Amino acid sequence: MRVAWNDAVLFKRHLDIGVQNYLVPWVQNADEARAAVRAVRYPPQGLRGVAVTHRGNQWGRYADYYQRANDEICLLVQLETRAALSQIEAIGAVDGVDGLFIGPSDLAADIGHLGNNRHPDVKALITEAIPRILKTGKAAGILAPVEEDARHWLKLGFNFVAVGSDLGVLARGTEALAAKFKA
Repeated sequence: MRVAWNDAVLFKRHLDIGVQNYLVPWVQNADEARAAVRAVRYPPQGLRGVAVTHRGNQWGRYADYYQRANDEICLLVQLETRAALSQIEAIGAVDGVDGLFIGPSDLAADIGHLGNNRHPDVKALITEAIPRILKTGKAAGILAPVEEDARHWLKLGFNFVAVGSDLGVLARGTEALAAKFKA
């Protein structure tokens, strides 16, 4: 789930319904990464609230839930600015962060290329970031809805690539269906 913001209250709501995988937008530094880690972990590693019965633990049916819950969370932080890219090593050193995910559209906007995430300046920054992310030992991810870009980033070393979105697939599917019936 891509949460709306790095906010412990938002995480709690999703944790209680059983979400285990998170993409956290707009993480700029190690402190913000640590805040996200704390939000999804039970004490003493974090500040996640403890509820006896919720959907995440099948309403109290998993006897060992609290012993394994922290280890079953996947936390990906999204780097969307030049400032965030400058902090790759520090963010990647945060225990509990599983991967660093580049948001190319926001990065493009941040460096003056709004609406052009394929601009050579954007691609250069991303290309420079890949080995730095991998050197941290964390997974490297990116959004690349254009197939050519997805293949390019995989070839350069990204471990995972979001090649589309639910809304994009829905929009293109409904456009194609509507086109079949237009006179």
